[in-house]
Amino acid sequence: MADEEQKPLTYIPEVILKKRKSNEQWAIRRKQQLEQRVRKIKGDNFVIKKPEQFIREYRDKELDLIQMKHRGKRQRRSLVTPESKLLFVIRIQGKKDMHPKTRKVLYSLRLRRIFSGVFLKANERIMEILQRVEPYITFGYPNLKSVKDLIYKKGAVKADKQRVPLTDNNIIEEALGQHGIVCIEDIINEVANVGPHFKEVSRFLCPFTLNKPEKALQGKKRLFKDGGDTGNREDQINELISKMN
Repeated sequence: MADEEQKPLTYIPEVILKKRKSNEQWAIRRKQQLEQRVRKIKGDNFVIKKPEQFIREYRDKELDLIQMKHRGKRQRRSLVTPESKLLFVIRIQGKKDMHPKTRKVLYSLRLRRIFSGVFLKANERIMEILQRVEPYITFGYPNLKSVKDLIYKKGAVKADKQRVPLTDNNIIEEALGQHGIVCIEDIINEVANVGPHFKEVSRFLCPFTLNKPEKALQGKKRLFKDGGDTGNREDQINELISKMN
């Protein structure tokens, strides 16, 4: 009886073998990372709150809501001047003691994170909104140099659902070309002069992510004019911008 012919082994390219091994190693590392994360959450951050803590946090939030309503009713002097229609607003406060309605107002200004900033056009409606969330923000009138430095250094936009630095004029032309804005210089000019398409440009720009200043902010919720950190700094906002940029 003749010996049966041995079938040749299936050939697997070396590239596929390396890829398979790499995927297995990645899966193991991923599993270990998830296990470490779960252990950290359960071990470090799992704290049983006492009833007194819940009561204190609830009272702080309710007090914040009452104070926000009082600030909204308070008679305010006009802060809008013909010389300065541009505002730069920075969120500097706001965590657990903030009422959800206060947070909603900050979110409407696109100030979702502490030390984020946005350009706004000064008008009566905006000044009323800023007054309602005054303990959590500071603002003022930026000059041309501050506008230019912010946009060149911290400017970013959303492209393909990702935050990308504002370095490509093609992205600008594609989004704002119909308004005659095709480059970074056009954006700076539109913002600094509060041009006719300021709303479109300010919405095109992502909120600026600023650095935490070492000594400029002490966490005081008193008004800036009273020795605190919050409220209107007028022209002195430029000094703070230079420290946070």
